[in-house]
Amino acid sequence: MKKTGFWVLMMVATFLVSGCRQEAVATGNLWTEDYDAALAQAAAENKYVLVDFSGSDWCGWCIRLDKEVFSQGEFIDYAKENLILVLLDFPNSKPQTEALRVKNQMLSEKYGIQGFPTVLILDPQGKVAKRTGYQQGGPTAYVDMIRGVIGK
Repeated sequence: MKKTGFWVLMMVATFLVSGCRQEAVATGNLWTEDYDAALAQAAAENKYVLVDFSGSDWCGWCIRLDKEVFSQGEFIDYAKENLILVLLDFPNSKPQTEALRVKNQMLSEKYGIQGFPTVLILDPQGKVAKRTGYQQGGPTAYVDMIRGVIGK
């Protein structure tokens, strides 16, 4: 009984820490895990792509970025109008298909990702316009930084 209680507690804690963004990925809402489809959509809609390389269930700074910025209304409202959002996750314990794991690793190598979180802002043609990560200041500062890159 003690083991079961511990695992239930750990699963609830993981769910609470991972924030709303993981649910959005699972339900196909604002965030996508499909990098290629995101680039195609960005080109078609002339939007920039924000790509978040994350260790969503183990990386403290990734969890903090999600909690303080990506799951906040101000960021979400801005992103809905101006960005295509891609989460490329490298979890320790969350289930992930082998195909997705391989694709994410290939993209990590392509962009020379050396730490988490790494956030790339890609122009509508897929060229890196900015490389960043966690930044203090919450959603207002993050949106202002993105506006400075894309001009919207």
